[in-house]
Amino acid sequence: MILEGTVHKFGRDVDTDVIIPARYLNTSDAAELGAHCMEDIDTEFVRRVQLGDIIVAAENFGCGSSREHAPVAIKAAGVSCVVAASFARIFYRNAINTGLPIVVCPQAAAAAQAGDRLRVDLAAGTVENVTRGTMYAAEPFPPFMQELIARGGLLPYVAAQLKESGARG
Repeated sequence: MILEGTVHKFGRDVDTDVIIPARYLNTSDAAELGAHCMEDIDTEFVRRVQLGDIIVAAENFGCGSSREHAPVAIKAAGVSCVVAASFARIFYRNAINTGLPIVVCPQAAAAAQAGDRLRVDLAAGTVENVTRGTMYAAEPFPPFMQELIARGGLLPYVAAQLKESGARG
C-alpha cells in the first residue's frame, strides 16, 4: 500500500487530549470526532487537511490517555498516515486496531517540513520526501498488518476472516 499526501507537522509529546479533546469524547461518531481533530493545538487543522494528507511528528506521538477516539479522529479528518520519530505504545496499538497506518521513521520525521509531499510505501518500508528528493528506511508492515489496515482495522479484519472461514467450513 502506497500513501501520498501533504505534511502537517507537529512536535514532540502530542498527547491524545490534543488529538481529540476530552470535551468531544461523549460521541463515538467518527465524522464528529474528525471535525475536532487537533483543534487544541492547531485551530485551522481541519480546514487545511485534505483527504490523504500525512501527519508528521517528533517523539512520543499519541502519549496520554489510552483512547481509541484519537486514531479514529485522525482517520476521520482525512489523514492517511502518521509518520513520527516514535509513538506511545497504546496509541500504536489503537492506531493499528482502528486501521490507521503509522510509521516509525525518526529521520523522515526530523527532515519533513509542513507542506512537503511524502510518499509512504508500507510494504517496502520507505518514506520518500517527494518535495526534497530524499528517501528514508522505515520498518515495513508485515502482510497481515497491511491486510488489517486495508480492511479498515481489527474488527473488519476479523469479521472478514470469520466470513471466509465460514464459507469454507
